[in-house]
Amino acid sequence: MKENKVENVINIIKDLDTKDKLRLGICLTTSAWANILYNKTEMYEEFDTMLKEVDEEYRTTLINFAKYKNVMFTMAKIKEMERDERNRIILYLMNDGNQKI
Repeated sequence: MKENKVENVINIIKDLDTKDKLRLGICLTTSAWANILYNKTEMYEEFDTMLKEVDEEYRTTLINFAKYKNVMFTMAKIKEMERDERNRIILYLMNDGNQKI
């Protein structure tokens, strides 16, 4: 059952465009409840740098991430998970982001 939750969220993430994947990574690394085992600051900087390269709006204005419904839906799904499941999701995002950019 736990495996299905992670796989379902990863499938949702696969359907997101690159900008939304990076936005999701930023949301996860800045959220206190995410309780990520890895260096959140370093991960945030990676996602931030990658998003600045592909999204001019992010570079030039203050972004309200709540307007990205797919990102917020995915965050809600991730919030329901256990810590180890959330860490698998963030690792997937990091690996996916590093492969594409």
